[in-house]
Amino acid sequence: MADNSKTEDAASDSVEAAKNTSDKKEKLADQVMQNPQVLAALQERLDNTSHTPSSYIETLPKAVKRRIDALKQLQVQCAHIEAKFYEEVHDLERKYAALYEPLFDKRREFITGEAEPTDAESEWHSENEEEEKLAGDLKNKVVIEEKAAATTEEANPKGIPDFWYTIFRNVDMLSELVQEYDEPILKHLQDIKVKFSEPGQPMSFSLEFHFGPNDYFTNSVLTKTYKMKSEPDKTDPFSFEGPEIVDCEGCSIDWKKGKNVTVKTIKKKQKHKGRGTVRTITKQVPNDSFFNFFSPIKVSGDGESLDEDSEFTLATDFEIGHFFRERIVPRAVLYFTGEAIEDDDNFEEGEEGEEEELEGEEEGEEEEDTESEPKNLSLDQKQDQASWTEV
Repeated sequence: MADNSKTEDAASDSVEAAKNTSDKKEKLADQVMQNPQVLAALQERLDNTSHTPSSYIETLPKAVKRRIDALKQLQVQCAHIEAKFYEEVHDLERKYAALYEPLFDKRREFITGEAEPTDAESEWHSENEEEEKLAGDLKNKVVIEEKAAATTEEANPKGIPDFWYTIFRNVDMLSELVQEYDEPILKHLQDIKVKFSEPGQPMSFSLEFHFGPNDYFTNSVLTKTYKMKSEPDKTDPFSFEGPEIVDCEGCSIDWKKGKNVTVKTIKKKQKHKGRGTVRTITKQVPNDSFFNFFSPIKVSGDGESLDEDSEFTLATDFEIGHFFRERIVPRAVLYFTGEAIEDDDNFEEGEEGEEEELEGEEEGEEEEDTESEPKNLSLDQKQDQASWTEV
């Protein structure tokens, strides 16, 4: 019995000690919280703690979260209404394209020399008209003898020579695509038109490049069609910001013999492993050219994702298509004169160097290419083919 009494007394003393310790901690905490410096430091720490929108939402009551979900449902409905709005905008574009068409047809006639503008049509008052008049009078006096010796054709060329080619040269986005061997072909470009999809058809627009007779291909028109989508993504409806290009289709170019600038022929020497004889083979490899614009990368319809380089190429292609449609074709004369050229300062420095480095890598890869194995070879022919190595 004595042992039990001692145990109960020890337990009682332990509880009393724990209670006293707890009381002391509470008193100490009260004293600390009453200290202005401690409170200021604690407040500063709380202010500096980062709060994300998602963490804030998670702290809200369940009833509030329910109302937020209802707002998201409304937002999805807004996105679908916005998609319908852009579909009607596309219909308006088609309607007004028909109004622009006769003006653009007359523009083509003036450019190609099929028609000559009247005095009223060619009357234009420049802001610097007086200065230009004085400069023109002075120039006339200086070159009067040269004009007298010039032929009528030289003094008054047909239409506006190199109109579209000059636009390609003026606009950085386009000039980067044009190679030296593309230039003679682009000088035959007579017109660029934008055509919109018909009512009831999937949303799209086509670019038509009209060429005069030339020594390079037999096509009179080269086309590029951009397919568009104007509906929210089912998996991410809040990302909808209007119609987007989802795919594009080019056309086949009927090149005349030896005039295809999109490929180049290279020669390689190969040595036979067994006989030691050397032969020279020729093969065609892709070549940089603006006319690759009409052979775009195809978007996979089975949901497969493109590699990073292909995605970049496709995005650039879409950007160029939009630029032709929205800027170049409607305001062609201002890009010809340079008045519509935008400032290029937004481009980051260093891109040129990176591009040169990539070009060097591509050249190296080209030298390492080997001839693909011809089809329909016999077993002996394939074994003989494998015996040749480059020298």
